Amino acid sequence: MHRRTFLKQSGSAAIGLAAAGTRLLAQQSDRPIRTALVGAGWYGKTDLFHLMQVAPIDVVGLCDVDQQMAAEAAALVSTRQASGKRPPTYGDYRKLLKDQAPEVVLVGTPDHWHCLPVVEACKAGADVYVQKPISYDVVEGQAMVAAARKYGRTVQVGLERRSTPHLLEARDRYLLSGVMGKIGFIDIHSYYGSHRGFKPAGQVPSHMDWEQYVGPASWVNYHPDIHPRSWRHRREFSNGQTGDLCVHFFDLIRYFMGLGWPKRIASTGGSYMRSEGTHVNVHDTQNTLFEYDDLQVVWTQKNWGTSPDKDYPWGATIYGEKGTLKLSVWRYDYIPKNGGEVIRRDCVEEREAYPEDLAHKETEIFAAPGNRAQLLDFIQARAEKRRPVADIEEGHISSAACILANLSMELGRELRWDAQTQQVIGDDEANRHLARTYRGDWVHPTPQNI
Repeated sequence: MHRRTFLKQSGSAAIGLAAAGTRLLAQQSDRPIRTALVGAGWYGKTDLFHLMQVAPIDVVGLCDVDQQMAAEAAALVSTRQASGKRPPTYGDYRKLLKDQAPEVVLVGTPDHWHCLPVVEACKAGADVYVQKPISYDVVEGQAMVAAARKYGRTVQVGLERRSTPHLLEARDRYLLSGVMGKIGFIDIHSYYGSHRGFKPAGQVPSHMDWEQYVGPASWVNYHPDIHPRSWRHRREFSNGQTGDLCVHFFDLIRYFMGLGWPKRIASTGGSYMRSEGTHVNVHDTQNTLFEYDDLQVVWTQKNWGTSPDKDYPWGATIYGEKGTLKLSVWRYDYIPKNGGEVIRRDCVEEREAYPEDLAHKETEIFAAPGNRAQLLDFIQARAEKRRPVADIEEGHISSAACILANLSMELGRELRWDAQTQQVIGDDEANRHLARTYRGDWVHPTPQNI
């Protein structure tokens, strides 16, 4: 479907998911949904606690390679779930799936650990909510889509900008309404800083299974501070800010504009400003073009210096013939062409409706309404046997495009993508990089072997 036709038709079918984000709106069942969490850190717990707020669940197991983190999460869960039960903890997701047979599995691990648990959960008959980006490499994403379809599972991706109230309002008022006119250029950007550096390699804590943490990735010695929450600054575990921040707003733009795969991706950049010896090996600078037939979407990353707009250090700017729309997780601004009043709306906060969010100090209050709405849509989609708002295939397109941006940067040339064959056109070397080599005995999932 042509993207402008999509926008016109979407105007009469805007779902307004987040506006319905009140407590326990999910369809009630005779019993709570058996739910397990793989990855009990920051956003794993955030997703689980928000799911508790919108659906009746029974947390039957938690998995993490950090025994201390898993135990702390289990204690928190026991204070929040209605039964008061403390769920058992596991160090291996395969044993959790075998012992507990969950109906829903949340995957909140570092990125390099997304694929394997998702595929195995689908095989075990569970529906899955996985954080973004869905995969470390492109073939992992292809395998995850194939597993969801082969085993008939509902798989939702945590790209919750699709369900964020103020962003949906901006879409409806200025894009779907036609107020902005023709859209010809979109800028996505991050001017956030990055990690200054890790301490030298050290002794692995007794409560940590570092071998399992590294898993299928290339080996990295344990450095204090990588875990928790700083693993994104190691290329072995992530795609840097491109796979973290770019994917959020690139996916939102695709959703708003009705875009599929870009036909060409060209990226330059590298680690230009970081000092040697930091043990951080992801890029700090990047400029990427995602090209469509009648639209250019660009990504700009600069993790040094100052932001050109203090109110929008991370976000997207949509340029239309009649005005400009700035979007971030905190607000939006609509700036009419040739003067006129600038319209600003701040994000929706629900701290009074959900005071328990404040008890979990890691909760992003600005993101909580969208996160809840995204989880609610997941529960409703599995009950209604429909595709969720951020179905795994949509998550794959957005994630793989960002992964290909890094590949273009690393190879030093543009990549032309064939969406049908899922291959880079005329570039055997690039296609060999669509799947990394797994370490040790780990087997890389593919659409053929799942």
